[in-house]
Amino acid sequence: MDLILVKYLHVLSSTLLFGTGIGTAYYLFFVSRTRDAKVVAVVARHVVVADWIFTATTIVFQPLSGLWLARRMGTPLATPWLFWSMVAFAIAALCWLPVVRLQMRMRDVAVAAAAAGRELPVEYARHLGAWTALGIPALVSFLAIFYMMVARRVPFIG
Repeated sequence: MDLILVKYLHVLSSTLLFGTGIGTAYYLFFVSRTRDAKVVAVVARHVVVADWIFTATTIVFQPLSGLWLARRMGTPLATPWLFWSMVAFAIAALCWLPVVRLQMRMRDVAVAAAAAGRELPVEYARHLGAWTALGIPALVSFLAIFYMMVARRVPFIG
């Protein structure tokens, strides 16, 4: 496969991964403040679908294309910026797995509340808190990865 094509697809998929994450987080976080179960249910349904379409596919493609690029370009995996990028990616991916499950629970709670004509219950707020707590290290991890990919060095280390 052509090096330029794989680099392009790697950057494109990282853009989809990060952009989908930021976009869906924004919509789900701020719609949750309305406490309107009907509105939250609609947005949460779309967030879950977007996460499966874009995040799930890119979270698989990113390490595969990254490892292929490193091998093709002769960059050892022990190179500090590459090694720590892989660690940060693993942290983000491990955060995403429970996040997507929480999103599905949040969707289900909102759908049930909407069907019953109620506001979002306390259970929804608990899920939202856990979802937010997992989203923060994922966001920081992705920001660190972008920095390391561009600077080819580890932040705060040199």
